[in-house]
Amino acid sequence: MSLVTYLGKQILGVLSAYRQDDVVIHICGVYPQHDNRLRLFFPHGHALQQGDLATIHLDNRTGVDEFDSSIRVYRASYKGRVQAVDGDWAVLEPRECMLLHGFTAVENLREPGYDYPADPRPERPVPLSTLASLPPIAGRDRENKVGVLITLAPEQPHTTVLAFLSTENDDVFLITFPETFKSRQLKRNPHCFFVMDERATFTFERAIEWNYTIIEGQASLVPNGSTVFEEIRQAFIDKNPWEMPFFIREDLEMYHIRCERLLCPGRPAAQAKIADGR
Repeated sequence: MSLVTYLGKQILGVLSAYRQDDVVIHICGVYPQHDNRLRLFFPHGHALQQGDLATIHLDNRTGVDEFDSSIRVYRASYKGRVQAVDGDWAVLEPRECMLLHGFTAVENLREPGYDYPADPRPERPVPLSTLASLPPIAGRDRENKVGVLITLAPEQPHTTVLAFLSTENDDVFLITFPETFKSRQLKRNPHCFFVMDERATFTFERAIEWNYTIIEGQASLVPNGSTVFEEIRQAFIDKNPWEMPFFIREDLEMYHIRCERLLCPGRPAAQAKIADGR
């Protein structure tokens, strides 16, 4: 089955790729093809070359302005290879892609011979957050807001979508669990990026329109059971009551990403130090 069936002919994507010892993140227009390639448009240009590896988060929330406990939207982390470039355009062919609807996998694409790359990096304890109380929450954090976490996996970045809280200083709070891939990635390298989707609605009113904030920072762990942990947990419940079953799990991990700087789409993240951290 083609991704076009689920995602439509035009969506927005968050693309990340390694550029030598650096990371570059783009917000781009995505045009799924019936053979599961993706035609990408970069309004400010790009430096991708044929053969480059890139990961792009896809979701089709067109017309879906509210979530419920089933998260009934199609979303995917598409690991691709640049097949062709033409000016501000590029074409990605799939290496691996799992398309989810809610919590169910509906498509699983994998090129012949592909396997997840080995990751010999040891897992280490994530530094603890020094926060003593919850800073003022950003007023733009509406109930339907989600963001894309980008972690520094081997070969190409890993992307995952999840709910978040952000502060007026652009710090971000996330929740996950020890068994998740993103948790294991952060324990191998806490340097990460978070892309906040700031759109108020998800209907295409123009050909391409977006409003994203890209944050680069270091993840730290908020100690489970601490006063600030409980304060942040309650803020998550207030914002996303449909995720209550997740928030009350005893093994909940809460990450604080302290914003080191804001990035412009397509600009290298000079502080990433990929060669040492990947």
